[in-house]
Amino acid sequence: MKNQWKMAILQSSHWPAAMINQYHMDMQYSKNQLFFLASLRILIGWHFLYEGLIKVFNPGWTSKAYLLSAEGPLSFFFKWLGGSALADVADIVTIVLLICVGLALVLGAFEKVAAYAGIALLAMFYLSQPPLPGLENAGPSEGNYFIVNKNLIEMAALGVLAFFPTSHLVGLVYYLSREKAIPAVKQETRQQAQKA
Repeated sequence: MKNQWKMAILQSSHWPAAMINQYHMDMQYSKNQLFFLASLRILIGWHFLYEGLIKVFNPGWTSKAYLLSAEGPLSFFFKWLGGSALADVADIVTIVLLICVGLALVLGAFEKVAAYAGIALLAMFYLSQPPLPGLENAGPSEGNYFIVNKNLIEMAALGVLAFFPTSHLVGLVYYLSREKAIPAVKQETRQQAQKA
């Protein structure tokens, strides 16, 4: 069972498990690049995780008011969702996605899947309350400016993480691939000793 989980995590990373060590050799980051990319991954993960957990521990939280106040070109969909019985399902899906994406990014496992799931979730947040001219919620406020808001910026950052992964160097994928590589090195050493 333990090895099945390891293989699932390794295979979900940017490259197949057999290529992780080769990928590590081919794609080199400077120490500064690695520091800032890994920090970006962990900080965004923490933000997602915190947002999910704060909703779990606030029993009165619901997305209904947020959905019903939607503006923009897709407001009809979000208002319908907020007014329907599916609003409770949307709450659960939002919480689960926030926590799962957050954990995956913080731990450095399923990084690419988490980045794309985070992009999809943030796109829904952005489209429900876009900061477009003429909309009531588009006024200048902290994190919400003309066309660009914090959701759009975080989506772009997750795109960077999807194409410049760090979990194979700093994270659970690195730990699991390294643990797998050590027995292979020992076996190779034994074979060389037997030949001699």
